[in-house]
Amino acid sequence: MPRYKLTLEYDGGAFAGWQRQDGAPSVQQALEEAAEALDGAPVQVIGAGRTDAGVHATGQVAHLDLRKEIRAGKVRDALNAHLRPHVISVLESEDAPADFHARFDATGRSYFYRIKNRRPELALDRGRAWRVPVELDVDAMHRAAQVLIGRHDFSTFRDSKCQADTPVKTLDAISVERQSEEIIVRTTARSFLHRQVRSIVGSLVDVGRGRESVAWIAEVLAAADRTKCGPVAPAEGLYLASVSYEPRKNQ
Repeated sequence: MPRYKLTLEYDGGAFAGWQRQDGAPSVQQALEEAAEALDGAPVQVIGAGRTDAGVHATGQVAHLDLRKEIRAGKVRDALNAHLRPHVISVLESEDAPADFHARFDATGRSYFYRIKNRRPELALDRGRAWRVPVELDVDAMHRAAQVLIGRHDFSTFRDSKCQADTPVKTLDAISVERQSEEIIVRTTARSFLHRQVRSIVGSLVDVGRGRESVAWIAEVLAAADRTKCGPVAPAEGLYLASVSYEPRKNQ
């Protein structure tokens, strides 16, 4: 059976998350239904990251197998046709080796979080960014975040329902930058704990507001205690930006 690697974007506000679940719409379900309409038989779609309800993606990666060989570009176009009117778009479809796995082969995942730092309510970005009406000190937020880089016990920033085997993760990069009224928090790691990014962003906003000091992030990280975490940022500002893979030797 031919395997295809898909790159996707979607608005997570319309879904209860990536993963298929009973009684609620999911990105995975919408894709599997589109693939079944294309292939004429049930198809399983495996994603690189299980984004939560309300979380968006600009570069989610998934794979699927079809019963017959179809040109990759046609797979993209056909899936998009069957996905209408869902707010999901297959940006790219590629032929993939039979042993390629979107989730387990991933070597890195990058997320970004959008904060609109302004008093007026959002119109165009409603549901796609977190509006914080109080002026934020972006430099303080960026400096505070740097202590998180490296291998740490991230229990403080781990959701109580997280099913990961260990709270120890390696954060490869994190940055906070302002672009006019928008503040972007970018993070990269091989994998993340459940709601880790949103927990970090919420705590950094407390630093930016002046409620906590720059040194406070190091203190709560060292505490390895979920009760020490700041507020969890809402899902609507979070985006899965990209997923990275090691180049294949035969490519």
